[in-house]
Amino acid sequence: MNLNSIDHIVLTVASIDVTVAFYKDVLGFEALTFGEGKQAVRCGSQKINLHEVGAEFLPHAKNPTAGSGDICLIYDESIEKIIEHLAVHQVEIEEGPVVRTGAVGSIESVYIRDPDGNLIELSIYIR
Repeated sequence: MNLNSIDHIVLTVASIDVTVAFYKDVLGFEALTFGEGKQAVRCGSQKINLHEVGAEFLPHAKNPTAGSGDICLIYDESIEKIIEHLAVHQVEIEEGPVVRTGAVGSIESVYIRDPDGNLIELSIYIR
């Protein structure tokens, strides 16, 4: 097997509408509707499919729970611009900026929570 990339992940959320608005307006994702009315958000060639608690599509995780996700997003902005953008949207930074290790090198990150409490790491690669 020759793995190429991750296509999508699934988050279980309390409200798809609230989640789509946050990921679109605050994090810069594109909102999508696909299949038979399924909702997702996309950035580049990856997407996050959204399942609402109690109305998950089959098949789904064994124990789908809102707020159990932890993801890292990579931006092309400076960390200062990311912090300014979060302030405009009144999003509290939980930790950072801090240096971490990304998939292909060192990253500088700030950590926030989405409306369900998922931990979202907003990062830039250190060049």
